[in-house]
Amino acid sequence: MGENVTKSQGFESLRDAAPTISVGMLTANLLSLGSEISLLEKTGVKLVHVDVMDGCFCPMMTAGPPLIKAIKTSLLKDVHLMIEEPLEKVADYVAAGADIVTIHPEACSHVHRVLQKLRTFTNVNNAERGIVRGVALNPGTPVEALEPLLDEVELVVLLAVNPGWGGQKYIPSTTRRIARARRLIVDSGKEILLGVDGGITKENIAEVAATGADLIVTGSAVFDGKTPEANARFMLEAAVKAARSRRPGTSA
Repeated sequence: MGENVTKSQGFESLRDAAPTISVGMLTANLLSLGSEISLLEKTGVKLVHVDVMDGCFCPMMTAGPPLIKAIKTSLLKDVHLMIEEPLEKVADYVAAGADIVTIHPEACSHVHRVLQKLRTFTNVNNAERGIVRGVALNPGTPVEALEPLLDEVELVVLLAVNPGWGGQKYIPSTTRRIARARRLIVDSGKEILLGVDGGITKENIAEVAATGADLIVTGSAVFDGKTPEANARFMLEAAVKAARSRRPGTSA
């Protein structure tokens, strides 16, 4: 049974763009962040992705609200919080301009409370966008952990690598996990987007998109080398082509 719930403009824009990519900014040249983002804005990319790591939930430390605020763009800001106990911190990321806030249930004592709090915030970029609430699962967390959270999210993200280490390869079992997560979402009757994050390359993005993922996070595949604009176009076009090829009655 479907749901009759009015969705925010932010959610609707993501749904209408799916499948699409969210481009991770931590592998960009941060000293030229403005020009790097300007290149992305020419490609059809809809989102920039920022991984926030606190050195506790995962071993690396990265960005915080000041960097989120410093990103000046019309693209949606997709903020992935890999931090412990985000309840008292999420307000700072929303105030910095996050359009999407994804948290980890593994890092929260009271995950429903965090998600419910996110629902009360106004998007500072555009109030009608709303805040898209996401949950992300580490590769070792059972997909079934999503089931009690589906009433409070608009986005589910499965990590295909363990967070906090660079250069990891896509974990093959993620493909089966995507199928199980999709089944949980369908059975819930909720309209929820499904994403995958980690180990996405030019070589495997078509395979990942063919699983039916709505949102694919990729960073180094775009910013490795000297042609981020061309790389972003390649990744986006490959995802769309692969998704179309799996639909009955469509051609690649």
